[in-house]
Amino acid sequence: MRIIRHYKDVPDAARGAVVAIGNFDGVHRGHQAVIGQARALAADMGVPVAVLVFEPHPRQYFAPDAPFFRLSSFRAKVGLLAENGVDITYALPFDKHMASLTAPEFVSDVLVKGLGAVHVVVGYDFCFGKGRAGDITALRYMGDMEGFGVTVVSAQGEGDGEVFSSTRVREALSEGRVEDAARLLGRPWFIEGRVLDGDKRGRTIGFPTANVQLDGVVPPKFGVYAVEVEIEDGPHKGTYKGVANLGKRPTFNKEDVLLEVNLFDFAGDIYGAHLRVSLMGFIRAEQKFDGLDALKAQIAADADTARSILANPAA
Repeated sequence: MRIIRHYKDVPDAARGAVVAIGNFDGVHRGHQAVIGQARALAADMGVPVAVLVFEPHPRQYFAPDAPFFRLSSFRAKVGLLAENGVDITYALPFDKHMASLTAPEFVSDVLVKGLGAVHVVVGYDFCFGKGRAGDITALRYMGDMEGFGVTVVSAQGEGDGEVFSSTRVREALSEGRVEDAARLLGRPWFIEGRVLDGDKRGRTIGFPTANVQLDGVVPPKFGVYAVEVEIEDGPHKGTYKGVANLGKRPTFNKEDVLLEVNLFDFAGDIYGAHLRVSLMGFIRAEQKFDGLDALKAQIAADADTARSILANPAA
């Protein structure tokens, strides 16, 4: 997949696409429906399918000191978009200039002159332009004027009437309901990152861990999880099962948030490797232990629980 980080002087080969517009945070099932519609239209028209996102997320621009809220890093998002058949990602910088563009300017300068969009696909609640003044009615009108088509994808949801949304995924993760998050996403939620060179305390108590930081994404409920881990590079590349603690490690009076992953039946050196850690089941909340013996006993019990969860994913 090609990544374009500007809308001026875009190469001809990256123009003239069907463009799906949105933040696509988490690329959940609602987002997948928008992308799927764009992909179908692009196939019919014989043109590339593209996605337009903003980096940083507009919410980060307007509230830079707000707590982390993103469901996926940019790297993870790009990977998920590629998995959904996207040919081009326009990752446009959301800065003072972009925030100042009116709705007509955004259509004229970005979509028409910049990207040469032949068709635009958006969700039912799409707004755009300075102050979010542009809505779907305005987009359709401007599309008629500028010569590109507009398709609006209706709300996608489940039988309970609730639509798929990034907010619902965040709520599920904050409560440790990773199975519900996976249902909304269409796949397990994961944390990506490189294995850090930590204090190596885990190996001294018989449970060596691979430590990964959250890389600016929303923290789920602190605690212990059954996990599936993909080592994406290096000599141990492959998929493994394990148990992980996410939190501040109160037993050792730590304050930074860290994901500590113990891979089952694994003894290799993976420092510096890039991991994708999928949360498959919540086991218990993080807690402080009186000593190492109590901690070791609980980790062993957690590992047994994780093995059971991973052996019976539908249970």
